[in-house]
Amino acid sequence: MSWFESLILGLVQGLTEFLPISSSAHLRLTAAFAGWHDPGAAFTAITQIGTETAVLIYFRKDILRILTAWFRSLTDRSMRADHDAQMGWLVIVGSIPIGVLGITLKDQIEGPFRDLRLIATTLIVMGVVLGVADRLAARDEIGGRHRAVRVRKTLTDLNVKDGLIFGVCQAMALIPGVSRSGATISGGLLMGYTREAAARYSFLLAIPAVLASGGYELKDAGEGHVAWPQTIFATVIAFAVGYAVIAWFMKFITTKSFMPFVVYRIALGVILFVLVGADVLSPHAGESGQ
Repeated sequence: MSWFESLILGLVQGLTEFLPISSSAHLRLTAAFAGWHDPGAAFTAITQIGTETAVLIYFRKDILRILTAWFRSLTDRSMRADHDAQMGWLVIVGSIPIGVLGITLKDQIEGPFRDLRLIATTLIVMGVVLGVADRLAARDEIGGRHRAVRVRKTLTDLNVKDGLIFGVCQAMALIPGVSRSGATISGGLLMGYTREAAARYSFLLAIPAVLASGGYELKDAGEGHVAWPQTIFATVIAFAVGYAVIAWFMKFITTKSFMPFVVYRIALGVILFVLVGADVLSPHAGESGQ
C-alpha cells in the first residue's frame, strides 16, 4: 500500500464511520474502484480505532460519568439504580452479540462477506430499513391531522431487552454495507427512540466492540501489502476527520432527516449491481492481491 492509498483510505474511514452508510463498505469500494488491493478486514478494524478515539474524546464527559458510576455500583448497592451505572451495564450487555458473532464468523468476515454483490445488497436493503425507520420517527414527531404527536423514548427508558436488540443490530454490521450506526440507529428508531438517543447509544455501544476488534487484529497488521507505517498513518487521518464528522452529525440529526443517506445508499447499491452485472467491476476486485 502506498502512502497515497493510505491517505485516501484514512479519509474515507473518517468520513464514513459515523454516517449510516458503512465505512467498511466504502473502504472496500474505494479500493475496488481505484484498482487497488482490498485493504482487508484487519486494516479496516485497526483504522476504526482512530475514529473510535474520536468518540472517546467527543463523549469524554459522558464516558467518565458512566464509568465512575458503574465502578461505584460494584460495591455500593444504592448506586445500582443510578442511570449512568445502568448505562455501563447496558453497554456491556449490548456488546455481547457482536462479540460472539465476531469470533464465530471471523472467516466469513474476512472472505465471503467482502463480495461486492453482497455489499450492494446490504446497502440497498439497509437503506430501505433506515428510510422506513426514519419516516416512522418523523410521523411521531410531527403528528398529523388525525394523529397526535407521540413522545419518543430517550436513553432513560433503555432497558436490558432494548440493549440486546441494539446489540444484535450492531452485530449485523459485521457484514460490509450494513453500517454499524445505520443498523443500530434504525433499530433504535423502530423501537421508538429519538434520533439523538439512538445515535448516542450507538456510538457508546461501539466503543468496546471497535477497540476489542482493532486490538485483536493488531496481530495481522503489516502482513501482505499493508505495512505498519501506512496503517498507522491512515488511523491518524481517520481520527482527525472522524472527530469533525461526529461533531457535525450529532448536530445534524437533531433537526434533519436521514433520507439523504437513504437515497445515497440505494443509489450506490444499484450502481454497484450495474457495474458488476456489466462485468465492469469484478465482485472480488482486489482480493487476489491480499
